[in-house]
Amino acid sequence: MSPSDLAPGTNPASQDVLERLADVIDQRRQGDPDKSYVARLFHKGTDAILKKVGEEATETVMAAKDGDPQKIVYEVADLWFHSLIALAQFGLRPADVLAELTRREGLSGLEEFAARKAQQREQDEP
Repeated sequence: MSPSDLAPGTNPASQDVLERLADVIDQRRQGDPDKSYVARLFHKGTDAILKKVGEEATETVMAAKDGDPQKIVYEVADLWFHSLIALAQFGLRPADVLAELTRREGLSGLEEFAARKAQQREQDEP
C-alpha cells in the first residue's frame, strides 16, 4: 500500500493503518492473479500464503541479526503485510489480533504461558 492508496486528506498517523490495509487486501483478493500480487497469493492458496509468512519471518530474523534498524523495519512491514493476508485467508481481521493483545495486556508472559499449559491439560484429559 502506498500513500496514493489512501483517501485524500487521510492522515496515516490518525487512521487505523492495519484496518485500511486489510480492506485493500480484501478488495484485491478477487482480482486478476496476473495483475495483482495479493490476488496471485490467494489464487495459489493457503500453503503459498503461509510459505510467504515463513519467508518473511526468516528475513525479519536475519535483518535483526544484522542490526540495521531500517532493514528490520522494512522486513517487519513485509511480515505484517503477509500476516494480514494469512488472517484474511481464514476470515480474520486485524481487530481479532488486537483484541487478543488487549486481553493479554497486563499479564506477565509467564502467567500467560502457565494459563495456556493449564488449558491444554484440560483439553487433553478424557
